[in-house]
Amino acid sequence: MTQQNNIPFLDLITPHQELAPELTAIFQSAISTGRFIGGPMVEEFEENFAGFCGAGFCIGVGSGTDALRFALMAAGIRPDEVVITVPNTFIATTEAISQCGATPAFVDMDAQTYNMDHEKLRQYLETECVLENSRTVHSGSRRIVSAIVPVHLYGQMADMDAILEIAADYHLHVIEDACQAHGAEYFSRKLNCWKKAGTMGIASAFSFYPGKNLGACGEAGAVVTDSEDIARHIRMLRDHGQSQKYHHEMEGYNGRLDVIQAGILNVKLKKLAEWNLQRRNNAQIYNEQLRSLESIITPHEPAWSRSVYHLYVIQTEVRDQLQGYLSGQGIGTALHYPIPLHLQKAYIGNGQTSGAYPVCEAAANRILSLPMFPGLDPNRVTTVSNHIAAFFNEPSR
Repeated sequence: MTQQNNIPFLDLITPHQELAPELTAIFQSAISTGRFIGGPMVEEFEENFAGFCGAGFCIGVGSGTDALRFALMAAGIRPDEVVITVPNTFIATTEAISQCGATPAFVDMDAQTYNMDHEKLRQYLETECVLENSRTVHSGSRRIVSAIVPVHLYGQMADMDAILEIAADYHLHVIEDACQAHGAEYFSRKLNCWKKAGTMGIASAFSFYPGKNLGACGEAGAVVTDSEDIARHIRMLRDHGQSQKYHHEMEGYNGRLDVIQAGILNVKLKKLAEWNLQRRNNAQIYNEQLRSLESIITPHEPAWSRSVYHLYVIQTEVRDQLQGYLSGQGIGTALHYPIPLHLQKAYIGNGQTSGAYPVCEAAANRILSLPMFPGLDPNRVTTVSNHIAAFFNEPSR
């Protein structure tokens, strides 16, 4: 079939072409000074991103995976402890847990928001764990349960008031996986104010992978926290455990944010609020044009949430057929994520089988991510919507 459109799922070329003079200047600055690791440009980005989030500290690191691993380690998560998260996320979430020596445990997602279901979280803690001397212990394994990692999936924050209340009841740390949620906001009923992603747990992890709302031109990440102790610990972890050059207080990692990526992120951070608004506006167009289709479930945004729509994800029973149809029309789509983590080969030894997390598993067969990126022309959003309507209006459907 001749393709009638050329609407990619993600466009990483156009925004970089528009910013090319500023981005090129960053590279020229680096090669003219010979400063490629650390220094003022990295510190400037850290200060600016902390300010953007409304947090006390930002520590730039090599990737979002580094960010979450270091945040867990700096929060005191120890080997053989248990960290609770969700199965509907990218494997980097659980890799970070495993790589700091802990064991990931899962609770199912909420059917509407795709984020951690706080009622299932409490149910897991009530049925699988016991409180002993201000510690939560897993009844079967006798391992300490030490933390919760809610994932702010697709650009929308989890219900943090509820999660934090449960965490306090069970003496657990909360470390936010905000890798898809740069600038997302949550109205805390407890605090009676809006809070940005990354500022409600003891620490949070951000990824600046190129396709993220704030993306580098390569790998990069950051930890955001209000804790000076955690910030200091992560600065050492990212730099071979050094408190100062050749003074190693611990074994660490090579997980630093390089100067060129920091400079690029500084340039793009100035555009982030505008880009997020474009995403929200295009999401509204999708919502308005798709809501009349009974075979489609559009994203649910609670009153307490302001999503930044890193991804615009719909559900339909005929996902594979719709994806094939849109591809034939020249419209790119993607799946986030087609196989829940507890069913991945990497975790085959965890003893969990199909049916363990039914909400997540059902969604994995139905979800489809539609085009969403900065600079996406609203007319192209309408084109995508029209093709989806045409698909479902075919007599054979």
